[in-house]
Amino acid sequence: MEGFVRFIGTGGARVVVASQLRSTGGIWLNYKSTNVYIDPGPGALVRVRTAQDHLDPARLDGIILTHKHIDHANDVNVMVEAMTESGHKHRGILFCPGDAIGEDPVVLRYVREYLEGIEVLKEKATYKVREVTFSVPVRHKHGVEAYGLVFHLNKRIGLIADTLYFKELPDHYQVDILIVNVLRVKPIGADDGIEHLSLADFKEIITRVKPEVAIMTHFGKSIIKDRPYHLAKALKEETGLKVVAAYDGMKWDF
Repeated sequence: MEGFVRFIGTGGARVVVASQLRSTGGIWLNYKSTNVYIDPGPGALVRVRTAQDHLDPARLDGIILTHKHIDHANDVNVMVEAMTESGHKHRGILFCPGDAIGEDPVVLRYVREYLEGIEVLKEKATYKVREVTFSVPVRHKHGVEAYGLVFHLNKRIGLIADTLYFKELPDHYQVDILIVNVLRVKPIGADDGIEHLSLADFKEIITRVKPEVAIMTHFGKSIIKDRPYHLAKALKEETGLKVVAAYDGMKWDF
């Protein structure tokens, strides 16, 4: 194994953030000697500091925001401070959409000075931080500027972040390991104002992509109520694919 994904938090959206039915801390990705944090939502720093393998934010090489909503970006400033040892070490790269640092920013100006650099995510662009290379295949359909990610490592690892489903979406994520934010059980209409994926959308995506493993995460209240493990087991039986429901603290080696 050359790396791992640690699910610091597997909850998403307002109700779960407020109740902490599941942690909303985001994802830590390690590849060889490189460490990247994706979407440090509320509680990220606390959860990292209490993780089983004693993850150290000062070992991070970069932070990625898929978009600026609170459940994905709330702890970005404190994580930047932790990564740079309170600004005493000028290091680390922040990757984020332009609106995360624009007129209504979530990344405070003073912490930006601690970073080695900031790179603005753009559709179809490729980025690199030490041994980790990733691309942004397509802009998602969401209330703010939002992107998914494809990591080009020893395995191709895709992350479909928050988005309304659209028919071309699976075509952009032809990967070996696919991680998908699945917020709700019931299908979501395009006119109900909730631009997130449902369990039915997830099934459609994985049956088209056919990854080696499909991991669902970022659950809303309805998914949690219906028990993600049981939903994943049913999908595995229906599709014949390896489907995993992530849980807080889960480590996936690759």
